[in-house]
Amino acid sequence: MKRAFDLSSSVVGLVALSPILVATAIAIKVDSDGPVLFKQKRPGKDNELFDIYKFRSMAVDTPNVETAKLGQGVSYITKVGHFIRRTSIDELPQLINVAKGEMSIVGPRPALFNQYDLIEMRTAVNVHTIKPGITGLAQVMGRDEISDIEKVAYDQYYLEHQTFIFDMWIIYKTFVNVIKSEGITH
Repeated sequence: MKRAFDLSSSVVGLVALSPILVATAIAIKVDSDGPVLFKQKRPGKDNELFDIYKFRSMAVDTPNVETAKLGQGVSYITKVGHFIRRTSIDELPQLINVAKGEMSIVGPRPALFNQYDLIEMRTAVNVHTIKPGITGLAQVMGRDEISDIEKVAYDQYYLEHQTFIFDMWIIYKTFVNVIKSEGITH
């Protein structure tokens, strides 16, 4: 049932959001040099690497580390990037990853390939055995404002308690948080 929901939601989402996707692509192209989409290796189910898709919100020469570790990394963020990150529009291309079966709508957010400690902690509690999601429990419970230990605890809780109703609550909470810009620090 989860895969059917993911596939139908991703296809409907891509079609319904196509005006936003096209407008965002044009804005990125006008704002800065480089590709519209950003592709990055991330560990997925069973820690198999896949290419995650995002709208590019940073300059092309940005180091490949999490934004919090860039120091004054916000200077790498483009003008359009500030808006699409604050509104989470940069995440919408991940609907392609969901359609391909690499991700789910709801699941633990995929770590960066070089977040070794986070990957190790998740693997120790079997979080790596489920597909990563566009949104997840840790995302709606604090996102950038919580530690990796807290993220893993939320991810493990989700792993052990996932249901369709729980997924619907996480999706609802995601929309509320995006509207309020809660948990977003960059």
